[in-house]
Amino acid sequence: MENPLVYRNGHYEIDFDDLEEKAKEARVMFLCSPHNPVGRVWREDELRRIGEICLRHQVLVVADEIHADLVYSGFHHTPFASLSEQFAAASITCAAPSKTFNLAGLNTAYVVVPNAALKSRYELMLAKASMASVNVFGAHALAAAYREGGPWLDALMDYLEGNLRYLKDFVGRHIPELKVIEPQGTYLVWVDCRALGFERAALDHFFVHEAGLALDEGHLFGEEGVGFQRINIACPRSVLEQGLQQLNEAVERVVRRKA
Repeated sequence: MENPLVYRNGHYEIDFDDLEEKAKEARVMFLCSPHNPVGRVWREDELRRIGEICLRHQVLVVADEIHADLVYSGFHHTPFASLSEQFAAASITCAAPSKTFNLAGLNTAYVVVPNAALKSRYELMLAKASMASVNVFGAHALAAAYREGGPWLDALMDYLEGNLRYLKDFVGRHIPELKVIEPQGTYLVWVDCRALGFERAALDHFFVHEAGLALDEGHLFGEEGVGFQRINIACPRSVLEQGLQQLNEAVERVVRRKA
């Protein structure tokens, strides 16, 4: 079951009425916080409302908080399980240093399970699946990143904010057909491309074969993503500049001249 977000005036919100109905039949809710791909950092009041609904209907919350470290100025990530002992006992938090510190190859993802009974069941399944061992290199990398990586992360966020400003400014000045959904967190930017006038397959073809860009097609994230594309701005500024220039030239050549 899906609980689609509501897109209104360039901003995404949770449809709590729909969530309440779906929770009546669900056993588990997968909560993406901060949200990928739309970049929302959920407010504490939103998380509390989610928690109350799920407690009311005995729904376990599995919170994917892998982008928790990547939050822009003016916003604050609140771990779901931190809000109350009840929420903690009815939740599992998934996290990793891989997105923040580029350690994906070291297999350092982890889960936090405050409920002892749930933790025992989880560990039993890990053992059955032969996934209970730890990569020693990954464990040391994780510890080093969390203990000593603060200054590096601060510099990373400054660079990402600069890339985001560049993206917004370039699109605003040169490609007004696109609408950037400004992220509150993550290094992924959700872009509304529907004004270009392409159908689903044609939009994918345009980005790959006309602009020479391999972005993430919005429809990969569900029907609500049709007409959108996801841009990864965790790259050198020069790469972002080149990509946006290619996109602008493709829009001029394929869209504006034909119009």
